[in-house]
Amino acid sequence: MSKTLTIALSKGRIFKDTLPLLKHAGIEPIDDPETSRKLILDTNVEHIKLVIVRASDVPTYVEYGAADLGVSGKDVLMEHGGEGVYEPLDLHIAKCKLMVAGRPGMTAAGSRLRIATKFVKSAQRYYAEKGEQVEIIKLYGSMELAPIVGLADAIVDLVDTGNTLRANGLEPLEHIADVSSRLIVNKASLKTKSGMIKAFIKQMTEAVELNLLESNK
Repeated sequence: MSKTLTIALSKGRIFKDTLPLLKHAGIEPIDDPETSRKLILDTNVEHIKLVIVRASDVPTYVEYGAADLGVSGKDVLMEHGGEGVYEPLDLHIAKCKLMVAGRPGMTAAGSRLRIATKFVKSAQRYYAEKGEQVEIIKLYGSMELAPIVGLADAIVDLVDTGNTLRANGLEPLEHIADVSSRLIVNKASLKTKSGMIKAFIKQMTEAVELNLLESNK
């Protein structure tokens, strides 16, 4: 089992954006995660397996050694804490921004803003660094609805094009962090499978550099 490398990935945009990088490293899944019911996918490289988990669970699987490596959004790592894993490489994929958004020209109605978000720790950290006391309301979806119906004064959410915000009469107000997907590594695996993991990181680094060169043409 020690000769197997397990990589934790989540379905959707991150998986699709990671596939070309893996392909450059000579790794391709045999099964399609969008159609297969399997949660552990074989690849064309016998000793490399892909584990399909929820995006928010990727750092946990890697930290506790259920996966040797993983690909996780910086937003998820900021919420998770990220101290339990190594983060050796920015893959420069699935890019967006973590932002405060609300109605244009929004000002505090009272002494304490109400902020709706699923990124509770990131929001708390951001406002604490600003020295502002806010009330955080945890939501799991449809963030844009919160300011519209009066549940919150503003939201903290990921923004890509901003089209959804504009469609709901909102706009980005404050930038918290640039977000992209990162390669993360289990600390124990880096010692016990050092050669395999360092070779993989080198291949992924080359793939990222190539990807950046092509996208800048």
